[in-house]
Amino acid sequence: MVFVTSEELLATLVPIAVYWIYSGMYVMFESRFEKYKLHSKKEEEEKNLVSRKEVFKAVLCHQVMSIAINLFTYAVTREKDGGASPKKSLTLLLLAKQLVIAMVVIDTWSFFVHWYLHQNKFLYKHLHVPHHRLVVPYSFGGQYMHPIEGFLDTMGGTLAVLLSGMSPRTAMFFSSFTILKLVDDHCGMKLPGNPFYLFFNNNSAYHDVHHQLYGTKYNFSVYFDIWDRILGTYMPYSLEKRPDGGLEVRRADQEHKKD
Repeated sequence: MVFVTSEELLATLVPIAVYWIYSGMYVMFESRFEKYKLHSKKEEEEKNLVSRKEVFKAVLCHQVMSIAINLFTYAVTREKDGGASPKKSLTLLLLAKQLVIAMVVIDTWSFFVHWYLHQNKFLYKHLHVPHHRLVVPYSFGGQYMHPIEGFLDTMGGTLAVLLSGMSPRTAMFFSSFTILKLVDDHCGMKLPGNPFYLFFNNNSAYHDVHHQLYGTKYNFSVYFDIWDRILGTYMPYSLEKRPDGGLEVRRADQEHKKD
């Protein structure tokens, strides 16, 4: 019995490589993109309660756990012939169906797990607070979280792949896209021409609101803002230029300013 196939290994490791390559690009060029940053370096140093070194180590631990979970899942769901299960010829229609199902599953799972971690004071204090030590988010901080929350986060992606019926190859591309979105949501910048701003309402500015003290109970969504709007956790925002350079995310609704 084969423990892991080459496609399963790639589906597990490629998204992690994408995480570090994409987030590394933001880190490498952040000093040149000051005018596009949502916070200054000074704000990061004053507001964040954890160092970049600690975040780096915690993210590596999270990824080791996600590798184990994904490889185990592939091993127990693989068909007896050694191929991935389910095994179907991929058409554009089937691919579109799988992508929609996977995005809806992740969006729904992530929203309600995230939302509940904020509703339950015990879970928020003991599980979710670590992620919010990053008041000023940056690219590789997207997977900085408590191990139990990390397990729940990984299970969302696993469920999306299983329920959509994706092959490991398709899952590799989908998971890589999900990682790109995660990194971009936490990058702390708004670069001109960024496709995530063109196709998604929830982007780095949208998620930045959630990381601020006034917005911790708002803007939970991953892909679509439908759950935020339905449950009244949507907070509109505006982007303004800072006097000292760069950009600033401001809450745009008068209603939330009064609470």
